[in-house]
Amino acid sequence: MVVNIYDTANQMERDLRDTQEFAALKEAHEAMRADANAFSMFQDFQNMQMTLQQKQMQGQQPTEDEIQGAQDLAGKVGEIEVVKTLMEKEQAVDQMLSQINQVITKPIQELYQG
Repeated sequence: MVVNIYDTANQMERDLRDTQEFAALKEAHEAMRADANAFSMFQDFQNMQMTLQQKQMQGQQPTEDEIQGAQDLAGKVGEIEVVKTLMEKEQAVDQMLSQINQVITKPIQELYQG
């Protein structure tokens, strides 16, 4: 029997869109985007994170000023209610995906345990 695991993955992608967790995340994201100030600060924070990650991937260490700037911006963004809600909803989706990953990788875990 030939199994096309990608068909299953594509079905999971469609199913994910129908979960309560994704619906709540989508709603929180739309609310955050509707707040121009929150959205702008959130984008700045994402850009800063991406810049720091790219530096690390290139083997460069972020400067103390960059780290402090990221922490300061994270603190400011984290105080905005619509962003806090978005982060909570992201965590719920992330937790669900982590649980799914455990289910999917169970055969590999069993293989190495036995």
